[in-house]
Amino acid sequence: MKDKLLHTPEGVRDIYNSECMMKLTLQNKLHHVLEHYGFRDIQTPSFEFFDIFSQERGTVASKDMYKFFDREGNTLVLRPDITPSIARCVAKYYKEEELPIRLCYIGNTFINNSSYQGKLKEVTQLGAELINDDTVEADAEMLALTIECLLHSGLKEFQLEIGNADFFRALVEEAGFQEDEITNLRLLIEKKNLFGVEEMLQSKDLSHNINEILLKLPELFGTLDNLAFAKGLTKNTRALNAIERLEKLYDIMRDYGYEKYISFDLGMLSQYNYYTGIIFKAYTYGTGNAIATGGRYDNLVAQFGKEAPAIGLAIVIDQLMLALSRQRLLPNPEASDTLILYKDCYRKQAILLAKHFRKEGMNVILQKSNDVWDTEEYMPYAKRMSIGGILYLENEDEIKVINALDDTIKIASIKDFLV
Repeated sequence: MKDKLLHTPEGVRDIYNSECMMKLTLQNKLHHVLEHYGFRDIQTPSFEFFDIFSQERGTVASKDMYKFFDREGNTLVLRPDITPSIARCVAKYYKEEELPIRLCYIGNTFINNSSYQGKLKEVTQLGAELINDDTVEADAEMLALTIECLLHSGLKEFQLEIGNADFFRALVEEAGFQEDEITNLRLLIEKKNLFGVEEMLQSKDLSHNINEILLKLPELFGTLDNLAFAKGLTKNTRALNAIERLEKLYDIMRDYGYEKYISFDLGMLSQYNYYTGIIFKAYTYGTGNAIATGGRYDNLVAQFGKEAPAIGLAIVIDQLMLALSRQRLLPNPEASDTLILYKDCYRKQAILLAKHFRKEGMNVILQKSNDVWDTEEYMPYAKRMSIGGILYLENEDEIKVINALDDTIKIASIKDFLV
């Protein structure tokens, strides 16, 4: 039973030592990028009322949420998605604000999905939301922000695939599909299941044009030329406007100098039905899952009482770290701590040294030495704990200075350190 308690449930894991240090370093680095773009932090609860994430909001299916009850009998869920929480906050705290609002966050999401065998059910997301701006320039800013975050993470090769949720919605509404049919068609297109799409369309009495473009939808991905090709397949005004928005977006991305990271996929869809405009996913080597996702959701905030267009992004830190690790791009954490070892009789001098170094901005571990262990036996311990150096107080005046990285030792005066 004791051994069983040492294990975590399926889909969650412990992150510790150097990996935890690297994860926090990565999060801080990306957070600085968001700050430089003028985004300011917001924190929302890890669990909320079920209705915040209900199917009507267009978020995760009920069966994929972790649900429980409070004392009053209300159904609560661990958040499967942070965007609806942000939308709720904006409607509550920024109800009268009409100019752009820039918010960012770092938090964990929880998906109770049986198809996640071998995958994490709790992941860390770093994200940003731009509210009260419906322009294509806002779309471009969020794409540029995503690209800059990935570049600052150390990635060199990645691709941002962009679609437009309104393109698909315009076509299925023209075709007269019901919501359950739209859901099934979306799944087939997402999986690039051409045979499944063809079989479904054959059961409907569709015009030649709409039938042709829906059949080709899983193949409409690649360069800007694919957008021009798609424009020739439909006369649907709404669908054409969606393509033209993507073309304008590409022009702005060229102004940013990031066009080489951009490709298009008109067959791209999302499990989140609240997306109304552009949607995007970032991919790189080393993981088959998206390392970043996002899109425009112009109707979600209104469900909480405030009419406000919005666009957001979310970088999946765990997937990004996996990709960086497999591409050998994760930097080794610096051994930045200093260990001060002292005997009981030199405690006062040790405390003075520790206070002095901490005041100078150093990380200092103050540790009374164990008489059972020799000083040299602390060396492997220092390496295990990412300690860069050891200061051992041998007497009132001298310190043994040990470099844990190369095992060199020298003797120094205490006065030299306190100058």
